[in-house]
Amino acid sequence: MKTGIVAVWAVIGGMLLGMWAGGHPDNLPDSLRDIFVDEGATNWSVSDQAAELIQSSYFRATDPGEVQDSSINGMVRQLRRQYHDRFSHYFTPKQNEQLSESLEGSFSGVGMTVGRNGQAGLEVGYVFHKSPADEAGLKAGDVIVEVDGESIRGEDVGLIVAKIKGPEGTDVTLGIRKGGKGPVKDFKLTREEIRVPITANRVRDVDGKKLGYVQLTTFSQGAGRALKRAVERVIDKGAQGIVLDLRDNGGGLLEEAVFTSSVFLDEGDVVVETRSRSQGNTVYKAVKGKVDSPPIVVLVNRNTASAAEILAAALQTDMDTPVVGTRTFGKGLFQQVLPLDNGGALDLSVGEFLTADGVSLAGKGLKPDVYAPLPKNATRDVQLNRAFQVLAGETDG
Repeated sequence: MKTGIVAVWAVIGGMLLGMWAGGHPDNLPDSLRDIFVDEGATNWSVSDQAAELIQSSYFRATDPGEVQDSSINGMVRQLRRQYHDRFSHYFTPKQNEQLSESLEGSFSGVGMTVGRNGQAGLEVGYVFHKSPADEAGLKAGDVIVEVDGESIRGEDVGLIVAKIKGPEGTDVTLGIRKGGKGPVKDFKLTREEIRVPITANRVRDVDGKKLGYVQLTTFSQGAGRALKRAVERVIDKGAQGIVLDLRDNGGGLLEEAVFTSSVFLDEGDVVVETRSRSQGNTVYKAVKGKVDSPPIVVLVNRNTASAAEILAAALQTDMDTPVVGTRTFGKGLFQQVLPLDNGGALDLSVGEFLTADGVSLAGKGLKPDVYAPLPKNATRDVQLNRAFQVLAGETDG
């Protein structure tokens, strides 16, 4: 008797296991589906149903993975349109693998920063001296439209950068419109190990005043310490004021935005607030580390983004620091990479940054106090000259 009961339960257990492992309930025979499935409680989505119907009924054979990728891309595109979100993306399994390798492996590059990937393409920002990009003649304002013969239109900037980066000694071909105009020309560059200088500093005389210049190129690990040292150096050289150049700085780590702001702000001053449905709301305040600095002027352009915008806005809001240049990028949102079961990932906007006075920069950027554009064909850095003029007016004597 006991043997019979065990056998019955074994059969039932096997049926349940088969149901769990065998896919969608519609694949079950009608009699079993009626017994084990509550038709009103199915978790099968309409998108799942549509994908299955396409696979089974479309007049051409389809790749289920490609159909799935298209479906997810469609959802993300709708979010981007509806909420004016330029930064959420879907990475296919192949793209996600490529992005992960570029972040985790030992990779090199061509020596330049990049800005927005707009309708025209990906704009080149700062080109590092003696880098492959510099030796090839690339300049700020050039526009990348292809990488290794493939269009980058609409792609995530991080993914494009991952394609440009690669093992040292390997080649990458960039299709570029010089100055953003004219025909696309191919530039074949050999990747090298690029040592990115976080800061640069110098002192110059302007109208009889000794003024300092500090450039911050990135918000990578250690940016706060590097900025503090650079500021102290120009002060030691007798600088009566400092131009802080954040042009073409695409940002980086949020914690470094706090540390760099703390070089100038009083401890406890609000640097930035983040708001997120999934991660909650947080107020980030300046920590110890303030330098007794002379007057500051911040220089920005349309490629000043993310953490660089946070720093500029914090100084403008908390210290009434003049901001010179053009309106910034308007990042305003922060993203989280969420892995998917297919090996892909959603790079999803999960929250927004607010300035110390509660203003979101998303989509509109930071407005400068002194508008100073840089003409594309300029032979002199008229933006920097204007910043020094403003700074000279801020200093005593």
